[in-house]
Amino acid sequence: MTTNRLEPCIKLPLENEILEDIVDKAKDWALMHGAGMRSKVNFSKDSLQFAPFILLPSTFPREEFNKATEIQIILNELIHKVAHDYGFLSSSLKSTVEVDEFTSRLFKIYETVHNEGTAQPVCLGLIRSDIMLESQCTENACCTVTGPYCCWKQVEVNTIASGFGWLGPASASIHRYVLQELGHGDKIKNVPVNTALEGLCGGMLEAWKIYGDPNAVILFVIENITYNICDQRFHEFEIRRQNRMVVVIRRTLTQIADTAKLGKNKELSIDGLSVAVVYFRSGYEPAQYPSSKEWAARLMIERSLAIKCPSIHYHLAGTKKVQQTLATPGVLEKFLTDPAKVDAVKEIFTGLYSLDLDEDGNRAAEMAIMKPECYVLKPQREGGGNNVYGEKVREVLQSMTDSQERTAWILMERIIPPVQKGYMIRPGGPEVPQLVDLVSELGIFGVIIGNASTVIANRQVGHMLRTKLSSADEGGVAAGSGALDSPYLID
Repeated sequence: MTTNRLEPCIKLPLENEILEDIVDKAKDWALMHGAGMRSKVNFSKDSLQFAPFILLPSTFPREEFNKATEIQIILNELIHKVAHDYGFLSSSLKSTVEVDEFTSRLFKIYETVHNEGTAQPVCLGLIRSDIMLESQCTENACCTVTGPYCCWKQVEVNTIASGFGWLGPASASIHRYVLQELGHGDKIKNVPVNTALEGLCGGMLEAWKIYGDPNAVILFVIENITYNICDQRFHEFEIRRQNRMVVVIRRTLTQIADTAKLGKNKELSIDGLSVAVVYFRSGYEPAQYPSSKEWAARLMIERSLAIKCPSIHYHLAGTKKVQQTLATPGVLEKFLTDPAKVDAVKEIFTGLYSLDLDEDGNRAAEMAIMKPECYVLKPQREGGGNNVYGEKVREVLQSMTDSQERTAWILMERIIPPVQKGYMIRPGGPEVPQLVDLVSELGIFGVIIGNASTVIANRQVGHMLRTKLSSADEGGVAAGSGALDSPYLID
């Protein structure tokens, strides 16, 4: 298989002396400007290490970048409408909730608040659509253009804990510094402005204003141990910068279970503080609900008057099974009445297939068993590290041939992105890093606020770029396999 390549933004490799010097400078720049994480190996609340990053920004075609930012508003609208369609979510997730306990428990909360009547009709969506350039057209690809890439395809949509609103812009700051230090200041103009932090926090503040209580707080639901601390704290700092009157509090689901309560009008209060907006940075994987207390806390939040980000129906709208169902012919038209919008979204879908125990599911499973290298198996999970690649696709599918367990997964055609050379800088790595082959995944952030009948705000607000070794399957920075990056736009 021929590997298609994009050229790096400057001539590589760098001389060792220059490389060693700029790596030292870039590490210090990252630490001193908040591009940090807590160590998973030597965790301490009192220390930070720089987050893994790519030394130079990665080449990305300007035209495709612009298309991705423009379509985000349509994707926001799509997810918003999907989230407010009880019948569609129920039918899409019917087979999944029968075999996936985690999704089933989320869906039971959804059914409970739906049957009781939603206390707060307004929802806040902070959505991130992840895409990759496609370099090798398959029989289902979008075009037949020759060159290093043919188009871009959507990897997934994230509706809960859509991170890197701070670390995305921070990456661009590192790269502007590095380019300047290396004598390429003229190239800085090709690193696009990134307002993700301001935009996402602006969305939370807009929801806070809609709630209408000037004394109410914004609640961040956090993990028991937070490694990606900068990405969370800078959101908190930015909220205070934009409106110094707004207080942010941080609580785990366990703490919420112990201290939160609902008032007579379903106001959510914690330690005597009224909560206007709940922003989930946790609650998207089973380990974050170690007991029934945490599930009770999630239900209490969903029953409350607070504006949720995401609400339980927004959370479910971001599941892999729903995304696969949306790719079924004729489904998009149910939510998008403008044919131009439908065509734009169809163009970015890669092949997504159900694995239900029916004729279509059996056909999809057989395709992947025959050519496992061409597909990815995805469960209903967020947070990275959950997908199945390569020969393991065949093994896992064969082990589930007649098992209901198979219906909890979806199958996606594997995207083969173009490769480019670069340097990955990691804590504890060599002083003089090796030049390696890298591939990237672009995330576009959107903000949408509204209820079932009205959209109050809908905008695209910024981006992030994650890059990994071309030989790696997973690419999550927080999960430990990817690195921060930013796009260098080329015509």
